[in-house]
Amino acid sequence: MIIGTAGHIDHGKTSLVRALTGVHTDRLAAEKERGISIELGYAYLPMPDSDRVVGFIDVPGHEALVHTMVAGATGIAYAMLVVAADDGVMPQTHEHIAILQLLGLEQGCVVITKTDMVDAEQLQKVQAQIQGVLAHTFLANAPIFLVDSTAPEQEGGVAALRSFLFEQIKQQTPPRAQGPFRLAIDRSFSLPGHGTVVTGTVFGGQYHIDDDSAPRMYVMPSKQSVRVRRIHAQDRPSQFALTGQRCAINLAGIGADDIERGQWLAEAHCFRPTRRIDVQMQMLGTSATELRTWSPAHIHIGAAHYHAHCVPLTTHWVQPNDQALVQLVFAEAVCVLPGDRFIVRDAQARHTIAGGVVLDAQAPDRKRRSQQRIDWLNAMHAVLQGGSITDLLPLAPYGLNRAALRRLPTVTAWAQKQAPAGTQWVGADLGPEAILIDSGVWQALADNIQSTLGWAHQRYPDDPGVERARLRRMVAPRAPDVLWDALLAQLVVDKRLALNGAWYHLPDHTVSLSSQEEQYGQQIVDFALQGGYNPPWIRDIARELEVDEQLLRSIGRKLVRQGRLYQVVRDLFYHREHIIAMALILKELAQDGGVRVATFRDQLHIGRKRTIQILEFFERIGFSRRVGDNHYLRTDSRFLETDF
Repeated sequence: MIIGTAGHIDHGKTSLVRALTGVHTDRLAAEKERGISIELGYAYLPMPDSDRVVGFIDVPGHEALVHTMVAGATGIAYAMLVVAADDGVMPQTHEHIAILQLLGLEQGCVVITKTDMVDAEQLQKVQAQIQGVLAHTFLANAPIFLVDSTAPEQEGGVAALRSFLFEQIKQQTPPRAQGPFRLAIDRSFSLPGHGTVVTGTVFGGQYHIDDDSAPRMYVMPSKQSVRVRRIHAQDRPSQFALTGQRCAINLAGIGADDIERGQWLAEAHCFRPTRRIDVQMQMLGTSATELRTWSPAHIHIGAAHYHAHCVPLTTHWVQPNDQALVQLVFAEAVCVLPGDRFIVRDAQARHTIAGGVVLDAQAPDRKRRSQQRIDWLNAMHAVLQGGSITDLLPLAPYGLNRAALRRLPTVTAWAQKQAPAGTQWVGADLGPEAILIDSGVWQALADNIQSTLGWAHQRYPDDPGVERARLRRMVAPRAPDVLWDALLAQLVVDKRLALNGAWYHLPDHTVSLSSQEEQYGQQIVDFALQGGYNPPWIRDIARELEVDEQLLRSIGRKLVRQGRLYQVVRDLFYHREHIIAMALILKELAQDGGVRVATFRDQLHIGRKRTIQILEFFERIGFSRRVGDNHYLRTDSRFLETDF
């Protein structure tokens, strides 16, 4: 367990930790010279008759160093509020209490220091003052210890506090090491003979250094891949780093100067860096600030400190004591997970004004105030409070993949569970990419695919169907590959769709040819094949064969629907072999930054007008896209992967 101090400057926090552990946590020369803590301090105390070690984080109490205090407080499980007997409750006492409350702490004790400097009347006065201040906080019923840190061996006082803390730890259930591994980095340095070392508190998951299947680690959000050499957990060599432990981890593959406080050491699927997050925010009643759209603020998450703008989602402003849904828009990429706690300070970083919990780490910039979006956030808040995932999935348009489910700090490990009633796994054997989706949402997507194809057949009756990537852009542009491919495959199995080469179509969107039509059709196919990249128009074929132009036009369209020809523009039919060949040429030319019309024309040895018609055809079927004068391949097109 990690115990953290809190309290006003010069109230004896560092001296108390030294009396408890024998460790002086002020390590900087400036700290020793000025007699105040500037940086976070760390100490450890082995428990008697046990292999467990208690970790202490000593935080600075100066008002200008609250950002450092928050960086330390986010990793603690137990708070030790320190109040000096001679001063009593002071401004930073109030602020530190508010921060601990906003961070969701539930356990702690109160320590009155410097008791040797006051009389009994002052002690009673301070105790009454503390009880009044704490009346409506998580420390309302916390025990109060009276100590003299200069006499740590004195009966009672420090000794009684130490024994109490040991008993508290014995009663603690170790936190569950669920979810992806992540450690909030609060220090990085280089150790002679070892290299780069980072320290911090493990917020989730576990890491076993000798496990060959252990995931690769990354420094986030810089995405720098690193290798773990050694682990010290709770100040002892260890093979494991577990949730709730304070660890020092020796890394290879990165320099200490390339790592900053506030970054994370995490496994690959833990974070998706983001600039927008949606949160549930609780304003302090003591705040003198109200938040309006685009109000600037300082945000503290984990060990990090960011600048952000606030966007209230359900009201025009958020006032003191309000609880509201808010979007935070950051100036740089941040790494957070649903359920993470944060602290908000005003634009000048002088006062703590709010805190809250992250609901969605991938917030949208459009339709963020829609009712559907608000319903989603409220449902996510309910899940984080212990509700069922089945209440959230009906609001997830593409379900949630296993990696996203692992990120949820819920009691139920939904990522490892069988699909609850009314839901289903899609691609269950695909590891982190497998998707849990509501059955109603699945059915609605399937119905939408069918209706969209019906519309496309009416709008473009001569087309053989719609290619996979283009169909997705028409129905569900953000649907992941796993879900989209599973939907199409199931619809084909159920005979609700048919697949002709690269084209999906409804089963009744097909044609057959009479024997005479087949004879003329083969001649059209032959003309297209012989014409190469510049085949004849249908009127020219009709004149050559001395056959009615309208009849050949009708047969040509039927051949397109059968997948034997492609109609680049009206009455201009290409053989599929030449379409594939031109697609391969375009792929090769466009892979290094796109291709211009002239370059593609020179490769095909045809005119500019015909080249533009071919490029527009590739755009229409979803194989390429135009940006300015350049043409690029669409990365999601599988046109050339189709078995023609």
